[in-house]
Amino acid sequence: MMVPVALLLLGALIAIVGPRLLARADWPEREPVVALWAWQCVVAAVLLCCVLSMTLSASVAWQEVRGPVFAPAPPPVVEAYALKASRPWAAAVAVLLACGGLWTAAMLVREVGRARANRRRRGAELLVRAPALPGEEPGAERLVVLEGERPDAWWLPGTPPRLVVTTAALRRLKGRQLDAVVAHEQGHAQARHDWLLHCSGALAEGFPQVPVFAAFRREMHRLVELAADDTASRRFGRLTTALALVELNEDRGVFGPGAVPEAHLPQRVHRLLTPQSRLPAAHRLRLTAVAALVPVVPLLVALWPGLQALR
Repeated sequence: MMVPVALLLLGALIAIVGPRLLARADWPEREPVVALWAWQCVVAAVLLCCVLSMTLSASVAWQEVRGPVFAPAPPPVVEAYALKASRPWAAAVAVLLACGGLWTAAMLVREVGRARANRRRRGAELLVRAPALPGEEPGAERLVVLEGERPDAWWLPGTPPRLVVTTAALRRLKGRQLDAVVAHEQGHAQARHDWLLHCSGALAEGFPQVPVFAAFRREMHRLVELAADDTASRRFGRLTTALALVELNEDRGVFGPGAVPEAHLPQRVHRLLTPQSRLPAAHRLRLTAVAALVPVVPLLVALWPGLQALR
């Protein structure tokens, strides 16, 4: 019964140490795509610890679970896990973790349902404000231009994803600034950033008292924007992308005192105007590999008694 407890302790350790290490590192600003991967690996490792602990605890508590899980294992491996000890406590741990898993799934389903309802609502609003012309299929266009006094541009997920731009934005954006905005939104669509936001939002709303999930959602919202900024700046330049952000948002009070929730925009503009060199490719590869190893640690902990028994 020690392995399920060790997995829970390991999950807690990763949940505490992982976000702190990423917060202290200076490379996520320079490599947001690698940082996105690292955050996903940390959260995946925490969740994997819970799943493995639940499975082993359930194996201790109930023969119906133990049979399928350990059916291919030889007797020494089964004995190494001490599956006949602490049945009541094992059942309580398994039920608690199973409830957490079901709650997580329910939160994800709710988040996806909300997103779909919001997408349908916004699609209906677009159809009212920009009706399809005769012969056009509603929702098939990839670019929608709306009459509007406020400069704005946003990506509407769907099949296909659509970019919505207001006429005020078309009047204000100059030269290749509009191209940079389009590239930014295409970066979101191609990387499917909406799924990252849905998953992080579901975990943060489902478990509001768990700091790692709150930090995960916060960093996903920040890093996906930095990654999309980089997509645009690589094609049209950092200055052009920064000016496009300023033109779209300068009337929203985000660059002066008393900034509103979009206050991260000044940091994004500053980052574009004072660029740091990218990490060498070998360094990026090492960071990616190290992050990928984090979810492997719970697997090694779970398999260690069996591997020791087979020696």
